[in-house]
Amino acid sequence: MSNGVLPDYVSMAKPNPMENRAPWYKNTAPTYAGIFLWFVFWNKMASGGTEAPGGVLGRGLGAAILGLIVAALLCHFLFYLVPGLFGMKTGLPLYVVGTSTYGVQGGLLMPGFLMGVLQFGWLGVNAYFSSMALAPLFGGSTTAQIIIAIVWATVAAFVGLKGIQYVAKVATFLPLIPLVILVIMIAKTIGGIGDFEAEKLVAAGTAEGSEAVRLSFFGVIALCITYIVGFFATAGAAGVDFGMNNKDEKNVQLGGLVGIALAAVVAGGAAILIAAGAFGKGLGAGLDTADIDFMSTIMGSDGAGKAMGLLLAVAAFPPACFSSFIAANSFKTTLPKVNPFISVGIGTAVSIFLAVTGLAEDVLGVFTIIGASFGPVCGAMMVDYLLSGKKWAGPRAGWNLAGWISWVVGFIVGMAPLVGLANIPAAPLMAFIVGAVLYFILAKAGLESKVLAMTAAPGEGASQDAPS
Repeated sequence: MSNGVLPDYVSMAKPNPMENRAPWYKNTAPTYAGIFLWFVFWNKMASGGTEAPGGVLGRGLGAAILGLIVAALLCHFLFYLVPGLFGMKTGLPLYVVGTSTYGVQGGLLMPGFLMGVLQFGWLGVNAYFSSMALAPLFGGSTTAQIIIAIVWATVAAFVGLKGIQYVAKVATFLPLIPLVILVIMIAKTIGGIGDFEAEKLVAAGTAEGSEAVRLSFFGVIALCITYIVGFFATAGAAGVDFGMNNKDEKNVQLGGLVGIALAAVVAGGAAILIAAGAFGKGLGAGLDTADIDFMSTIMGSDGAGKAMGLLLAVAAFPPACFSSFIAANSFKTTLPKVNPFISVGIGTAVSIFLAVTGLAEDVLGVFTIIGASFGPVCGAMMVDYLLSGKKWAGPRAGWNLAGWISWVVGFIVGMAPLVGLANIPAAPLMAFIVGAVLYFILAKAGLESKVLAMTAAPGEGASQDAPS
């Protein structure tokens, strides 16, 4: 393919017409809210996924809630809003819109193929934590956990490849399960919030004979950003696919403010309050709020804790299927000559490996990788959008160097803390900033490849300048 010819996946793309779109409260908001209500997100919110004594509660409730709010707003305004507007104004999916930032050849890999690859990481995380929630029902042995993880990932991958439409019919209501569980646990622990003392929590979480070392105030804020933004980064870029189902800018904004910012604060805030309240009531210093033992202690019954674990796992199955579905669609688009059963099968094998080895348990590590991967993507897309006059420039030829160089450097910055290169606070946010700044500099230096004409105007049937 020459640099002046559009590949079929771009030239044959058709915008989603206005008559197929719906209000924000019927698509964007509930779908994103379901992501934050997934127990894998709020389970380790209080600890921030680290071993730091006290976790995000190390400096008290105020710092933890402030960090949560800051991170939730960053998710909406920096990581979701521009992709959502891109989708709304063009009516086109992410793998097509991304060709403006990464080129029609480079766009197959970024963000298309990368999105698919990372979904198998999510499937591994889902399989691991769901198997941990279900294993106590089968004796709680390691063997039971491994078998459940294998079956869970395999069935979810198959459903995502073949039968996702059946899961979608019930998935709308399943996020209510974790919401109800959070409400019940808050009711059980709220009486202890007034007695919560951060210093005592830190001391309780410090190994005997060691000096209590807690995060600084800004360390708590940075950890909240790393945890929440890293968790959300891929979903932010996928805002293109959500936005193409919105009618106007107002719907894009409201969908994000309610489904992302508010939902993150509600789910994450509930977990933080539950952990603080439980400690204040003398129920222990546990910070993993979806842990079976923690829930059993809160409820005063092993049976109740196991029942909650079962319900949370049931509610987590649709997200596992959706991850597989997104991955399968990505691979079908970017690897059209490869049998999807083979490509998805290989990805599922990786998911199973992550789950059975326990590597998926390190959620902060997983979130750091995701933030490093998609932080610079979202940053570059924002600058691309602004430089193009708040619209989609159109597909660019070949490999757009401005996008690729900004991604490589941003990815290195985002990964630095995980691989020990540098202790960079709020790494996913720093990756976003580096990606954005570098794209701007490189674009102004003339490193953007030329825009190719589409057979139909971008956004035909879906105005790029839809009213707000």
